[in-house]
Amino acid sequence: MWLMRQAGRYLPEYRALRAKAGSFLDLCFDPQRASEVTLQPVVRFDLDAAIIFSDILLVPHALGQRVDFVEGEGPRLEPLAATAVRGLDPEGITRRLQPVFDAVGLARSRLAPDKTLIGFCGAPWTVATYMIAGRGTVDQAAARRFVLLNESAFADLIERLVEASVGFLLGQIRAGARVVQIFDTWAGVLGEEAFEQWCVAPTKAIVERLRAAVPEARIIGFPKGAGLRLERYVAATGVDGVSIDWTVPLRFARDRLQPQVAVQGNLDPLILATGGGALDAAIDRILAGLGGGRFVFNLGHGVVPDTPVGNVERLVARVRRWRG
Repeated sequence: MWLMRQAGRYLPEYRALRAKAGSFLDLCFDPQRASEVTLQPVVRFDLDAAIIFSDILLVPHALGQRVDFVEGEGPRLEPLAATAVRGLDPEGITRRLQPVFDAVGLARSRLAPDKTLIGFCGAPWTVATYMIAGRGTVDQAAARRFVLLNESAFADLIERLVEASVGFLLGQIRAGARVVQIFDTWAGVLGEEAFEQWCVAPTKAIVERLRAAVPEARIIGFPKGAGLRLERYVAATGVDGVSIDWTVPLRFARDRLQPQVAVQGNLDPLILATGGGALDAAIDRILAGLGGGRFVFNLGHGVVPDTPVGNVERLVARVRRWRG
């Protein structure tokens, strides 16, 4: 049991530390503080795993694209033109992201032996959508149009992101992460052929290259919004686990996914934020539906900032009672 975005703005201890850190990027690149934030939810809730405090957009930042995090608005990037793709340099990724690896090492050294540390990256498609549009959008139209007009340049961008992602994940594994997760937050906007080309194929390449370097690497994929295509994603990419959002039917996950891989998910973050009887009922449904197989209890996406701490305590206690 762990929760996506379990370290963040809903925690008072995070807000206190964030106020001292300067910018969001300063916090991500400060190994001492980033490791402290990583451990905060494990200390408070006694969760089974910590996930390193970082961001998927550190990769484009390390590739040389300007990235800013605007308070109250989120990430802002200098939109990437097709002609600028060749200027992105993935070879120096491990050097530029060394502070993240240092934070992983510090967090691992401070975690109890029975706690897992998770590393992560954004999937190439999702990271590319931010790089092209300069911000998150509802339908990722800028990136989809970029593909239609500049497919060769987009393929080049994806390959550079695959190489950078492998370097980023390998650095985290070698620093102490026992599991890594690949977040493809915007996989659901892709059509069938594009899903194969820009979601499945790059993830498969990352998995294969990681396993070539670290055969025992454990990898979770999260193609949010993939729906029925999850089965194909699991079979084709070779991931060890798949994270599912709250729209995925539990019966489908149990019958079609769990026989192949571990399943992670899939509580609606808004139900967690609301709490009460609706939260209890949702937890019980998920445990009844997926608890008989290989399963990691989690959310279907990240903890939202207005989530009461008491609701997370209630969730953890209920899952723990079910586990006995």
